[in-house]
Amino acid sequence: MPGTATYRPQKVCLCPFLPAHPLHISTHLYIIQHPAEENKVLRTVPLLAACLPQDKCKVKIGRRFSEERDPELSTVCRKSGTLILYPGAEAANLEEFILDSPVYPSTIIIIDGTWSQAKDIFYKNSLFRHPKQVQLKTSISSQYVIRMQPTNRCLSTLECAAVALSILEKNNYIQETLLRPLQALCSFQLQHGAQIRLSKEHLLKNGLYPKPMPKNKRKL
Repeated sequence: MPGTATYRPQKVCLCPFLPAHPLHISTHLYIIQHPAEENKVLRTVPLLAACLPQDKCKVKIGRRFSEERDPELSTVCRKSGTLILYPGAEAANLEEFILDSPVYPSTIIIIDGTWSQAKDIFYKNSLFRHPKQVQLKTSISSQYVIRMQPTNRCLSTLECAAVALSILEKNNYIQETLLRPLQALCSFQLQHGAQIRLSKEHLLKNGLYPKPMPKNKRKL
């Protein structure tokens, strides 16, 4: 799979599930990746990057970012057309926001990591206070079934990007195309012994979570 960090045996190669040419998009996507994600085998960002033009999808790895360390990212964060995808009380619904925004978004930032890692990056980098904070309002469940999610509504980085880009580009084909290699990856893994990982939320509700949870984290 050219353009990604790892190559797979031919019988489980994901190349047939990638678009023949990078998707044509006008939106710039910045992935802020926690360093711990870089060496994980079953990660989704390489699949995402393989589907998009190199000049429209940039991955920046690190925990802390500043104007001094990354002038480019600092400039991007201060532009009026930049959004950051991170759920919360102050986040606007993406679909509703673009209807009323005087400046149509040109760039979206997505944090890649576990939820605790993403929270740490979001709140401990003042740069990320500048873009408009948005979230996805979707009822779809994650298809990334080989990795445990905190709740049934949590999506992988690739899935978040797929939904967000399809909204911003007003093109549902983008979502379908980006999800195809993820679906193939999960299918291959399940065929070779992997198990479907239910969310922590589901396991806790059904008394199936194998590790005792601290009281302050039992309510998600």
